[in-house]
Amino acid sequence: MSNLHTKKAVLSWAMYDWANSAFTTTVMAGFFPVFFKEYWSSGTDVTVSTFQLGAANSLASIVVAVLAPLLGAVADRARSRKRFLLLFALLGIFMTAGLAAVEQGEWHTAAALYVFAAIGYSGSVIFYDSLLVTVADAADMDSVSSFGYALGYLGGGLLFALNVAMTLFPKAFGLSGAAEAIRLSFLSVALWWALFSIPILIYVYEHRATSTPSPASAVREGWRQLRQTFSTVRRLRVVFIFLIGYWLYIDGVDTIVRMAVDYGMSLGFKSQSLIVALLITQFVGFPAALAFGWVGRKWGARRGIFICLGVYLGVTLWGYGMDREAEFFVLAAVIGLVQGGIQALSRSLYTRLIPPGQSAEFFGFYNLLGKFAAVAGPLLMGWAALLTGNPRSSILSISVLFVLGGVMLARVDEKEGQKLAAELGESDS
Repeated sequence: MSNLHTKKAVLSWAMYDWANSAFTTTVMAGFFPVFFKEYWSSGTDVTVSTFQLGAANSLASIVVAVLAPLLGAVADRARSRKRFLLLFALLGIFMTAGLAAVEQGEWHTAAALYVFAAIGYSGSVIFYDSLLVTVADAADMDSVSSFGYALGYLGGGLLFALNVAMTLFPKAFGLSGAAEAIRLSFLSVALWWALFSIPILIYVYEHRATSTPSPASAVREGWRQLRQTFSTVRRLRVVFIFLIGYWLYIDGVDTIVRMAVDYGMSLGFKSQSLIVALLITQFVGFPAALAFGWVGRKWGARRGIFICLGVYLGVTLWGYGMDREAEFFVLAAVIGLVQGGIQALSRSLYTRLIPPGQSAEFFGFYNLLGKFAAVAGPLLMGWAALLTGNPRSSILSISVLFVLGGVMLARVDEKEGQKLAAELGESDS
């Protein structure tokens, strides 16, 4: 493959992060939680609407966690990662667009659409992650993975900034008010997601299977391969240790992403300030993710992850004593410095530890752990606040996850992991 084609494939692959990050910023982290409480659940007790929203998030995460390994195994067997990516992306796109039509008070319809949209988003990311091995060799994994996250922060941030402007100044956009602006924002996410998904489908090459199995045969073969993978993970000791550590620390990362706004509101900060903080995180995250690609090349992905974990540990300790909105802005910027880095370097490190021919299947396990982490982390925060009667204890409880995750990561020997993966690949070929 020529250098020009390689660059085009890398850019096209990374553009899917640009595309789908609009959902995580505008919908998942930004407007859906607020609109769900104030519009679709209007008149409902705050604690009830919080439970409903939490249940929707947990249900989507559990469904993807359960399906992820099997979907990955099927995609590996049929060599159809791009086809599965398209299927789940379309599910997410159409369900997100559907949110614009939900009327006030129809919280159950909004929750159902959101669950399916989240499943579409999370499912597509499994196959997006697994395509990394088709566009980058081992030496470029860190930089290419970081480039994808960087474009995601930039693209998601740009659309989110536009959507926030529409909401704060609806008259300037010819809109009747904030409610109409948020409805239009959901449509803009769907269009953005669809438009910028096109490059990965056209320009990222995937080796096709010599013979394409029927859907039923692919499922049977995928299920058989899935059972084999459980055995393989036990044989790949380094992968097993890494996955435990990853589950622990990414639990903390995802929990901070999902619960930061809620934590800020519990301290009495204004919602407008919290939205601005989200924008700060996005735009700081763009250059920072690129910088961590350099860190991975120079010092190694594992050392880069340790740097991120140290920063996150400091964030939880600082957040415990925070009492001014200005501090929240500073913490948002600090999180932006490492959020993309820890995600990108974890992905590239994991890619080096697994057999290349089973990337979709192994990324199914990778994403399974991430989704179960998204279920467990918020519960940990809730229990800590409930037991102590102090919401500040909730953020402090997350520090345990970063410490334990770092302890497990310290036991990961990258060279040994690569050797075991190569030996396994040779024995299975």
